[in-house]
Amino acid sequence: MIAYVLRRLVYGFATVLGVLLFLFFLFFLYASPEDIARRAIGEKAPPAAIEQWIANHGYDRPLVWNPEDPTDSLLVEHFRRMLTFDFGRSDADDVPIRQRLAEGAGPSLALMVPLFLFELLVSVTLGLFVATFRETYIDRAGVAICVFAMSVSILLYIIGGQYLVGRVLNWFPVSGWDASPSVIARFLALPVIVGVLASFGEQVRFYRTVFVEETARDYVRTARAKGCGDARVMWRHVLPNAMIPILTQVVVAIPFLFTGSILLESFFGIPGLGSMTVDAIQGNDFATLRVMVFIGSLLFILAQIATDVLYTLADPRVRLE
Repeated sequence: MIAYVLRRLVYGFATVLGVLLFLFFLFFLYASPEDIARRAIGEKAPPAAIEQWIANHGYDRPLVWNPEDPTDSLLVEHFRRMLTFDFGRSDADDVPIRQRLAEGAGPSLALMVPLFLFELLVSVTLGLFVATFRETYIDRAGVAICVFAMSVSILLYIIGGQYLVGRVLNWFPVSGWDASPSVIARFLALPVIVGVLASFGEQVRFYRTVFVEETARDYVRTARAKGCGDARVMWRHVLPNAMIPILTQVVVAIPFLFTGSILLESFFGIPGLGSMTVDAIQGNDFATLRVMVFIGSLLFILAQIATDVLYTLADPRVRLE
């Protein structure tokens, strides 16, 4: 297994290099250093201010190749900063990007961790419940509700939740953020509820499909022949044997715990990494955008490797070779 993990890490590192190369040409072919400078300090800025801004942010180097010093180019500097996690400063306000990441990671985790846990608990439980009554009216009604829930945009859930829970019932704040332990739950309750409802249809339908497939296995028929009831069969036999697709779904979602939710953070005024990404897009902050895309891709690759390792723990029959 160690050889397999090392091989996957090598492939993952090569993938990261490819992502960084793609990011470099994507951003710098889309906008030249002069364009980035004008968007940062204003279209009517004098040429001297533009040149000074470019020099201060290190964009005055050659783009790909410097014949005088091959190590002094924007391409080399891009790879050096990303691979050493020296992200530099924001193009918008010169604030260190690592400082922004440290400030936004806390609110994003505070939102996404409980949202992730509630999503998993609700989806798996309801998926098991619906699968228990497969091919009945309960199963058909559950699938219909899931399809309907999947068809509704998350924006409608957000707007409806803010109006009903925040305005009409006045249970929780509509928007805002306060990290004090005594009140943070009030600011997180509404976005967590909205997030669970928005993902309810897709997640429950996925887990229901997984559990229904498992109920057709031979070991389920054997358990029923021995007299096991439906609840025991589903919880003691079907659920453990369905851990492979569940782990795949869970581990893939882990990177988003750190990068945050763009829509939820933006609409509910949570100053996390999702909001930081939106601000970077609106402010043409290319340096911050490159960092966020790089972090997201890196976490996703690591999550894929972790998924393979966890397969061996969930199912002893799986061998990594």
